[in-house]
Amino acid sequence: MTTIDTTTAGLRVERDGSVLLLLLDRPERRNAIDRPTALALASALDEFDADDTLRAAVLAGAGDTFCAGMDLKAFSATGERPVHAVRGGFGIVEQPPVKPIVAAVEGAAFGGGFEIALACDLIVAGESAGFALPEVKRGLLAAAGGLLRIRDVLPRTLAAELVLTGEPIDAASLAALGVINRVVPDGSARATALELARTIAANAPLAVRESKRIMLESGDWPVAERFDRQRPIADGVRGSADAKEGAAAFVEKRAPRWTGR
Repeated sequence: MTTIDTTTAGLRVERDGSVLLLLLDRPERRNAIDRPTALALASALDEFDADDTLRAAVLAGAGDTFCAGMDLKAFSATGERPVHAVRGGFGIVEQPPVKPIVAAVEGAAFGGGFEIALACDLIVAGESAGFALPEVKRGLLAAAGGLLRIRDVLPRTLAAELVLTGEPIDAASLAALGVINRVVPDGSARATALELARTIAANAPLAVRESKRIMLESGDWPVAERFDRQRPIADGVRGSADAKEGAAAFVEKRAPRWTGR
């Protein structure tokens, strides 16, 4: 794995072929995110989306914690909030990357940490990982996507229990409910997430990106309009050079050579 950027403002960025690893690197603060870290993450995601040679990303935390959410010490001292003007809280929750991103969770993903994981497309978790939205215990609410996304991935009553009690839930329970893609032995979440990201990166990048787009945008499409709204996007992919290359590679029994066009 080749490092393409040094540690900056609590974030380490590394490249593994066409996969980008984004590592929250504030283990002394349980990877809690302050404003500089949020801005660094947003900047890294901008570069990720703009680089045609990068096709998937993994977001992980250094040490034994994924992310403890907002840095409350910085918040209490200066009132600073880890918000980016475009990507929103923590540099990701309002505008995640257009390309696929996999969360690799070890240890705690509490508060904003859980909200960051929910903003990702896939989640891999160590078997001892814990997830919670404890904001109500601190006089706050999960406004960085927790309240908005938890209802989409969990039954209403369970979502309400997590939000209103602030109590944690374990990885196995979330996996059984379809929220987590893989539960793996502790210490191997990052490696497993990288394997998933490499599998994604091996596919046609235009088809992957537009598939993600349709899944995200179609949630509020009227039922009667869904196929009409999908059609121009699908036609663009169907008429692409990658679609022709995929068919040719299948016929010729060889690996495809994607261009993303």
